Formats: sequence, structure tokens, C-alpha cells
Amino acid sequence: MRLSGAEIIAHVLEEQGADTVFGYPGGAVLQIYDALYSHRDTIRHHLTAHEQGAAHAADGYARATGKTGVVIATSGPGATNLVTGIATAFMDSVPMVAITGNVGSSLLGKDSFQEVYTMGITMPITKHNYTVQRAEDIAPVMREAFAIAGSGRKGPVLIDITKDATINEADFTPGTAFVEEKPVFTSDEEIWEILNYIGRSRRPVICFGGGVVSSEASQELYELVHKMEIPAVHTLMASGVLGWDDPLNLGLAGMHGFVSSNKALNAADLVLAIGFRFSDRVALNTGRFAPGAQIVQIDIDPSEIGKNVRVHHAVVGDIAQILKKLLPMLETAKHPEWLAEIAAFKAEDYQAPESETKLHPPHVVKMLAEMAGEDAVIVTDVGQHQMWAAQYCRRVKPRSFLTSGGLGTMGFGYGAAIGAQLGVGGRRVVHITGDGSFHMNLNEACTAVSYKLPIITVLLNNSVLGMVYQWQHSFYDDRYSATQPERKTDFVKLAEGFGATGYRATNPAEFRDAMEKAMASEGPVWIECVVDRNEMVSPMIPSGGTIDDMIIY
Repeated sequence: MRLSGAEIIAHVLEEQGADTVFGYPGGAVLQIYDALYSHRDTIRHHLTAHEQGAAHAADGYARATGKTGVVIATSGPGATNLVTGIATAFMDSVPMVAITGNVGSSLLGKDSFQEVYTMGITMPITKHNYTVQRAEDIAPVMREAFAIAGSGRKGPVLIDITKDATINEADFTPGTAFVEEKPVFTSDEEIWEILNYIGRSRRPVICFGGGVVSSEASQELYELVHKMEIPAVHTLMASGVLGWDDPLNLGLAGMHGFVSSNKALNAADLVLAIGFRFSDRVALNTGRFAPGAQIVQIDIDPSEIGKNVRVHHAVVGDIAQILKKLLPMLETAKHPEWLAEIAAFKAEDYQAPESETKLHPPHVVKMLAEMAGEDAVIVTDVGQHQMWAAQYCRRVKPRSFLTSGGLGTMGFGYGAAIGAQLGVGGRRVVHITGDGSFHMNLNEACTAVSYKLPIITVLLNNSVLGMVYQWQHSFYDDRYSATQPERKTDFVKLAEGFGATGYRATNPAEFRDAMEKAMASEGPVWIECVVDRNEMVSPMIPSGGTIDDMIIY
């Protein structure tokens, strides 16, 4: 059949199973939006307040569901407003297809109204990108984009389409949805080498990251940990892969990781790095990371092998397939002496304060996690609250803790929470943020209100830019430069102005009461928690430091 380019876009979105998209209309994409109107029964478009919010929503949807998120924006500022969201997804390997409009082909390169070189701008922050100027190229490019975004090491793909390509007609033949076919891992030799390293080890540690989530390998990781009785630590991206109450899960490692996690890595003679790229927030001093350990790295991306830390053996491939090959070859093992050492490390873990008269952030996170339940999805912004959430959110399922890890994007949370809520349906979504991050994208409250999304926002308000403030306290002699904004925002009134519900809590009793009311609400709720600006995230290892440099506030 013969269709306009815009109709082809809508048909391919349906074909690829993209029934939920986010975006903001404009001149260069009017034809696309007209086509979406005709397909509104099968493609739910969600209008955000800002294109950045739409990109974060597509990202949050993808993280929560495992599907590919889709975002649409017009040319010029519409496209450039997506950049931070695309970069966030790129750094955390999140599958996304971004569709942007551009001026007509005859106007390209002439500084036309709302024209930018979108492909050039986004090339460093996408897995792949395209410029399309012909209607007949739209379908094959879109199909390829979904395949690239959703296979291997996943990531964002951008398609920039000129306006005339959306208007002109081309022949269209229906296709089928992309389904990733993971190759069965067959290299016995590489697996035997892993077995040899494990067999020689007396103090093994597994360090796992977001690659386990992307590979849907949580069950295989659990079986490996328990069959071999190997304690495990995780990165920011992997909270919930092992339950927080699992006795072999030592929790978060790295800059703000637990004492026991970091001490275990420091004392290990073997580190199995699974879906973990040795970022500078975990391997803070690459020359002294796990100094007594041999390191075996398993990752889908060959460019990550040995990139930051020298490894002794590496296996490249899909994590789930590799672990499925490895598990039957392993004989059950025990490490009682090593676990006794680990127990001594755990006794040194920092105990966060709790009070019934004052709100301490870790206590707030524990209370909300308990009240929201194990099925809830927790989404964070970036800063101190993010670290407290990572330490104490008590997740037991993968894809239940969503955060911007690699890029550290303040303002990520509300858009991502909207996308997550639309992705997970009846499950509870709790958005944890700080006053600094929240001020960046709280405009998306209107989106949550318009779609009656029951997102609970827990705002830890210390009236400073907390994480930078903490660094200025620790390393800059309390020279608080531009971290005390002295804003007078009344978050309760502001919530009401948007059409949401707002509460303020100054002690645990008030917080529990507000949380109970929020849980019974059918729309978005904000709970402002007034906390002391001198609350610090503990522990902390400074950049470039080691466990010997750990700070306990």
C-alpha cells in the first residue's frame, strides 16, 4: 500500500510494539502528530511539559519494563531539549528510539527557522543515528533503529526526519516486531578458565552491575551466588537484582558503598565482575582496586574489557547465556572462613541515626520503602537523596530502582517516574528527590496531574544543594559557594497550584501519616520532608581514594 511518510512512522511504531510514546508537537512534526491522531487507539501519546521530561519519561518506561522507550520532538529547540535525556540513556545503556523532525530537505544547511544539525549534535551520545530525507527510507531505518536500540549493549538511537519525508508518499509493506535472539554461548574453553579461577579462590566476591538487569540474568546470578556461596556487592544500577535481605548480598559498593562491601572487595582474592564497567564511582583508584584479587570480567561489550581496570580473564557475551553455560559446570562450594570475615566487616557498617522527633534521611527512605512495599518501583533524582535511597531502599526485584547512574542527571526523576508509572500500571511508583533536583523539572507535575498518575514524590528538603554542599564541607573548608540558594518555595502550595496534593512532614509520625494518605490517593502527591542541611551521606570515599580514606560523618 502507498502511505505518507508520517503514516509509515505510525505503522512501524505499531509493528514494533511501541504502544506508549512521549513527546511534544511542533511545526516539523505536525504531519507525524496528524498520523498519531489517526492511530490514537493503538498508540498512546503522552504530552509532557518539556521535551527533556519526555526523554526521561521514555527512559523511565524502558528501565521499568525492559521495552524500548520512544520519544518524539520537533526540530531545533525541540531536538536539542532531548539531548540531556538521550545522553542519560546512553550512559546507562537504556534502549530508546528518539524521533525528531527537521526542516524540509531544500532548507537544510541554510540556517532555516528551527534548524539544527541534530545528527551531528547527537552522534557522540547515541548508539547510532540517522538523517532521513525520503519517505521510502523511513520504514527500513525505523526497523533497524529498534533492532540496534534493543540488542547487544542496549542504548538510544535517533532518527532525524525532514518534513518533506513525512509528507511525501511511498510504498509500505507491513513487517514484524524486532525480537532479540540471544546466541547460545558455546565456548567451553572460556568457561573452564572461569572455573579454574573460582576453584583456586578462597575469598571470592561477585561485583555486579546494570548489565545483569539488561540481560535479564537476575535468576542466574542468584543461582551462582548461592551455589558457590560467594558474597556479592553491586553498583548503583543493580539494586534489587539480589534482595536486600539476602544474606550473601553485601549491598552497594564504591564511593558511598557500605563498609562491608568495600572491605570485602579490598580483601578478596578473586573478583567476578559481571555486567559492571569499573566506573570511577566504584573503582575510585583503579591502580589499587581490589589490590589482592585476580579479576574476571564478564560483559557484552568488548570495549569495556580492561578499559578502566586490568583484568586477568574476560568473557564477552550475553550475561544470561554465559551464566547458563557456567552454572551446570560448577560443583557446589562453601566458604565458611571467608563468610566469617565478612560477618566481621558487617559489624563495622555505619548505623544511620533514627529518631521519633526529627527526620533523618536514611530513616525516611526505610519508612517509605516499608510502607510502599516490595512491589513498588523507586525512582530517584541525583544527589545525597539518591545515595540514601541506594543504600536503604530495600528492593528485592530487578527494575524496581531507577536512577541516573553514569550521567548523574539532576531533574531526571519526575519524568522517569511518569514513564515508569505508565509502564508498570498498577504498581506503586515512589519518586525520591531533593530540593535542588526537584526545582529542575518539577514542571512535569502538570503531566502527572493531567494523566492522573498516582506517583508519590518524597522530597528531602535541606534547603541546600546537598551533595556539593557535603563536598564543600569535607574538602573546601566549609566555603559554601553557590550551594545555599535560600529559595522560599512553598512545596505544599505549589503542589496544590499544579492540581496535585501536598503534605509537609517534620518528624516520623507526620511522615507516616502523609505516606498513608498518599498511598490511598488516586493522583500525584508530594511529601516535603524538612531535614537538616548538615545531614551527610556516610560512608564516603573521596575521588581517587581507597578504603583507607573512608570518611564516616
